[in-house]
Parts: sequence; C-alpha cells; structure tokens
Amino acid sequence: MNRFFKITLCYVICFVFFLMLPMEVLALPQIEAPSYILMEASTGQIICEKDADVRRSPASITKIMTLLVIFDHLGTGRVRLDSEVMTSAYAKSMGGSQVFLEEGEVQTLETIIKCIAVASGNDASVAAAEFIAGSEAEFVNLMNKRAEELGLLNTHFEDCCGLSESDNHYTSAKDVAIMSKELITKYPQILNYTKIWMEDIIHATQQGTSNFTLSSTNKLLKMYEWTTGLKTGSTSKALYCLSATASKDSIDLIGVVMGSPSNKTRFQDAMALLNYGYSVSALYEDKNEETLPLLPVKGGVQDEAALIYQGPFRYLDIQGSDLGSIQKTISLPSEVEAPISRGDAVGEAVYTMDGKRIGSVSILSDVTIAKAVYRDYLIKVWKLFCSL
Repeated sequence: MNRFFKITLCYVICFVFFLMLPMEVLALPQIEAPSYILMEASTGQIICEKDADVRRSPASITKIMTLLVIFDHLGTGRVRLDSEVMTSAYAKSMGGSQVFLEEGEVQTLETIIKCIAVASGNDASVAAAEFIAGSEAEFVNLMNKRAEELGLLNTHFEDCCGLSESDNHYTSAKDVAIMSKELITKYPQILNYTKIWMEDIIHATQQGTSNFTLSSTNKLLKMYEWTTGLKTGSTSKALYCLSATASKDSIDLIGVVMGSPSNKTRFQDAMALLNYGYSVSALYEDKNEETLPLLPVKGGVQDEAALIYQGPFRYLDIQGSDLGSIQKTISLPSEVEAPISRGDAVGEAVYTMDGKRIGSVSILSDVTIAKAVYRDYLIKVWKLFCSL
C-alpha cells in the first residue's frame, strides 16, 4: 500500500466520520433583557424563551390588549371605524406619551386607533376606552376578562395605557406574545396601522384646526426590513419593553422583550430574536383546498353529507427535519347518524412525520341534515318509484 493511497484513505475516513457527527445547533441569541420569548404566530409554537412567565410591569405594551378589545368591538359592528370619539377632560389629562387631544375634540375611531398604534397616545387610549365602555374602569374590566378568556394567568390590568406603577398592573413575556398573536391573527388589519412610520392628523377644536404628525415609537420599522409592528413601552419601573412582529417567507414571528436596560438594547434584542427565529425555522403548510368525499348519513332526510376542512394545517420545524416526509391521513367513519349540523366535526386529517403525529385538522360537515321521519321515507319511496 503506497503512501498516497494511505493518505487518501485517511481523508475519506475522516470525511465519513464528519458526516456522521450531529449537526451543530445554532447558538441561542445573546439577549440582555431579563425576560423574553420568541413565538411563531400562526402555530403558536415557542422557538425560545427565558423567564417568560415572570410577572413584570408592561408599560405601554398594555395597549396591545387595549387594541384587541377595540377590534373585538369593531368585529361585532357595535362601533365602526368612522364612529366619532369625543375626548373628555380626564382623557386629555393623561401624561406620558400623548397626541395632545383637547377636551371636547372629536376624532374618528380609526384616527384614535392610529394615535394608539403609531404614537402610543395615552390620551387616545383613554378616549377610546370611555367611548367603548363608558369609563376607563369598565374598559379595564373588559381587558381583564379578555385576558382570562385567553388563559393569561400572569396578567392583570389596572389602566388601559400602561401608566400605572401599581404592583397589581402586570403581565409576562409569554402572555404578551399570546395577546399579540390573538391581535395579529384575528385582526390582521391592525398591521395596516402598526406599519405606519409617520402620518399627519388634524386637530379641530374651538381654537381652530392644526396638523399634528404621528411618529412611530417602533424604531424597528426603519431598522429591520421585515417588521410589521407591534408595540413599545417604557417607564422607570418597567424599563424598556417591546412586542415586535415580523413577516418573512410566510413565517410570522413575535419577539417579546421585557425589562431591557435601554431603548437601544430592546431593539437590538428584538432583532437578535427575530434573526435567530428565521435562521432555524421552516414552515410546512397544507391549505387543504381539495374536495373531500361525501359521507353517508344514516336515517337522515339526505343520504350524504358534503365535507370541508376546518382550515389549513401549518407546522413549524426548528430541528432541521425533512418536511417532505410529512404525510396526511384522512380519518372518517363509514357513516354518521342523523341529525347533524353544519360545522359538526365528523373526522380529521392527521399529519405524521417519521411515524410520529405532529398535528391534525378537523373535518366538518358542510350541511345540516335533519333526522328523517315517516313522511320523509314516503317521499324517498315516491322519488324512487318515479325514477324507475
């Protein structure tokens, strides 16, 4: 065996051993904030976190819940974007970040939303709260009720804008991510406002009219190209907080940092989280648009039910898995018994990867079918007779 062959053989063996070694996992980003979390919005999957359940003062990221309650009411039709909101003396008196609404000044609810989402106006937040619930206190009750509905165990609000220094006004990084997810997935139109960098509004008061420029408090809009929102906050107690949302390659991320030591640091922390998320994430999506088979119905006024998927299926992988190996299996009974209602779950599409279940989507009846009575059976017999 000559020397050249021995050297070549050594190289080949070393290369094979190298291929057999596990791939190095990307190191977690260095984050200065004491509490943080990174979540993918459509799946709710947590990519990384640290002390995300610790209760902290939220400052103005409180307004994420304020905006959620506002959009809940818009969704019911009880209020509209063109509804007129009048500023009270109490709303005008709010300190901190404000858009300088005057007592008696009237703005549309859409303008008020911009004042909250872009400039973090405390006066606008209270004006909206009073308009929707009659008082800030009653609106805060709605905020706490919504937090309870979302299962936010580490959240309690005492005002609608985050000015409170009370120990009873708190939330956690994870709870902020969950309420952010609810806001941007249920009401994606909010991003039309949180992506605004600057926009003028008009103050119309007894003293006349004047222009006022809303300037975004979210510097990520200029620092990170995939930014879509969402909300900043800072007080001496809360320090610097941020819920940052971004969208890239159909992946929507939410990065929350709480208690950052400086304004600059919170944006650096958020960018580090988002960059890490996009570096490790791959998304599998099945839109579930194909037609499903008809399902036999026993004892109904109709013999078959049309079926639909409850929605698309999305799975976020952060392990470098082969998403092409994901398989879908349709699980349906041989028949169902009437009565059934439109929207009833009758089966599911099950997704597996490497033999392990990774999720499912319910299959629903797309029709309502009543239970057949004697008259219905007579009609069926008559139709059969006529068809012969």
